[in-house]
Amino acid sequence: MLLWLLIVALMVGAVVDIVRREDSQVRFLPRIAWIAVVILLPLVGSLLWFGIGREYGDSGIAVPRLRRPQRTAPAPAPAAPPADVRTTEQQIADLDREIEEWRLREEIEKRKHEHGPRDEQGPQGDQDERRS
Repeated sequence: MLLWLLIVALMVGAVVDIVRREDSQVRFLPRIAWIAVVILLPLVGSLLWFGIGREYGDSGIAVPRLRRPQRTAPAPAPAAPPADVRTTEQQIADLDREIEEWRLREEIEKRKHEHGPRDEQGPQGDQDERRS
């Protein structure tokens, strides 16, 4: 019984809406055809009318929406400290010193092999150690 009352109320609402609409707001069928569909097929006709038969305008159907909580941007991670705070010139100077150090060490090793182990204890061996 209650279901029939709901269907009849939906049908009456659809017929009233069809009659009150302007011709430019009725889509797909003429107004009289929509009235016939809604009366002959009350549930299906009413659903079709409200679904596709009427023009809702630019704003469409007003549907209430739940408010979303405001998203707060996550705090940015602290920036990692730079790995090397030296300037480019300082880095180049350090590399030049390192290259010179390696060159001198190779030269010392070369002299050790040329003159043998006795030079390590002599005056020239002491001099090489002072350079590095």
